[in-house]
Amino acid sequence: METIRIRYFTDRIDRLAYIDGKSDWIDLRAAEDVELKAGQFKLIPLGVAMKLPDGYEAHVVPRSSTFRNFGILQTNHFGIIDETYCGDGDQWCFPALAVRDTKICCNDRICQFRIMKHQPVIRFEETEHLDGENRGGFGSTGVR
Repeated sequence: METIRIRYFTDRIDRLAYIDGKSDWIDLRAAEDVELKAGQFKLIPLGVAMKLPDGYEAHVVPRSSTFRNFGILQTNHFGIIDETYCGDGDQWCFPALAVRDTKICCNDRICQFRIMKHQPVIRFEETEHLDGENRGGFGSTGVR
């Protein structure tokens, strides 16, 4: 079991909890009330800073209901926070672009994260043949 040290910037949000058996993603919440007009951008503070274990990074993504509920998109689509972003003032934020007028209340769950080990050191070996089946398509569908 890994331990993550966490600093909260507000008492207005629920404390983080890992719910074993439900999901290995942990919800993050807006740390303030936010009103956005369509087309506006804001870094929404999430009210936490963390000291991740050495060799780990956090992957931050919207919850599946975030767009439906709030009409916001995460502008970097997939946030990466490495273990060096761990100072007392390194509050995590959600980079949001509103596609419609919206209001997000403090403590609303807007995104989620999980931690992953850093990718191992890899090398690339050039070859003329990959020895796999040529599906002749695009992506997992095999269709262009």
